[in-house]
Amino acid sequence: MDMNYVVSFLEKIVNIPSPSGYTKKVMKVVEKEAKGFGYEAEYSRKGGLIITVPGKTEHCLGISAHVDTLGAMVRSVTSEGKLKLISVGGFTMESIEGMYCKVHTRTGKTYTGTILTTSPSVHVQDDARTLERKEKHMEVRLDEVVHNAKDVAELEIGTGDFISFDPMFVYTESGFIKSRHLDDKASVAVLMGVLKDMAEQKFVPEMTVKLLISNFEEVGFGASWVPEDVEELLAVDMGCVGDDLAGNEFEVSICAKDGGVPYDYDMTNKLIQIAKERKLGYVVDVFPHYGSDVGAALKGGNNIRGALIGQGVHASHGTERTHVEGLKQTLLLVEGYIGMEKAE
Repeated sequence: MDMNYVVSFLEKIVNIPSPSGYTKKVMKVVEKEAKGFGYEAEYSRKGGLIITVPGKTEHCLGISAHVDTLGAMVRSVTSEGKLKLISVGGFTMESIEGMYCKVHTRTGKTYTGTILTTSPSVHVQDDARTLERKEKHMEVRLDEVVHNAKDVAELEIGTGDFISFDPMFVYTESGFIKSRHLDDKASVAVLMGVLKDMAEQKFVPEMTVKLLISNFEEVGFGASWVPEDVEELLAVDMGCVGDDLAGNEFEVSICAKDGGVPYDYDMTNKLIQIAKERKLGYVVDVFPHYGSDVGAALKGGNNIRGALIGQGVHASHGTERTHVEGLKQTLLLVEGYIGMEKAE
């Protein structure tokens, strides 16, 4: 169990822009990593990655995490050369105000900018403090010499280009990880840590394990493409932290119900029992404003059982934070679920 590897891989992938619908580059990095451990990987028609760990039986367990993140898209270009935006995924406009960003053109060019309101200065605009933070009042100020829409067009920037947010990744001496997009790249890094452990220990699970790295979770249909042989799907996503919730950044959350789905009773009980037996730091929680790959898979008609776990993440869909101990507890619970020996 190498938590330095997990944090290092997290930093690597969190700095690769990947809003929902723009994930090919980061998928290639995850694919290369999995193949480097000796495991086969293939893509679904929807662009999700399927990494297979052969087991002793034909029974199949799916474990998912999503690599797509929140982001935006260029909606239009103003007469002053600013970019109007439309959201990709669900977040508040307050959470991206002042955020550095990148614009990714359809021709392969990348430009930097800053997301601001249309009244960005208290020295200039009377409504700088009171202006409602909503899409129509937000725009991107490009770091290019542009004075009008024609100047922007000459940069080959236009409607439909993706906008990614600067993650601002920091790993503190006290073990905190501060970054955007910990939802859910932290879990992808955890699953790569599990894969690394399996490869180094030459572990063969009882059930065949398929790691499903989904690419459209933030817009609601992440793991709707579950392979037919998967019988159980364990989603590894973030645990929520806040009022009326039990979770925290140092433990793994086991979700009994989210905003739409009560998770499989027996799978959830098994996860709780493993956490108890292995003396893991865990909580059982419900997330009323939340959905996961399991919910998408069930709504997609897949004949599966499903459960959800994840490290606690504070300020989710904003400037997020978790702790390396939370990642560790999540990794240990995943390894316990697939039957690996307890790590000392």
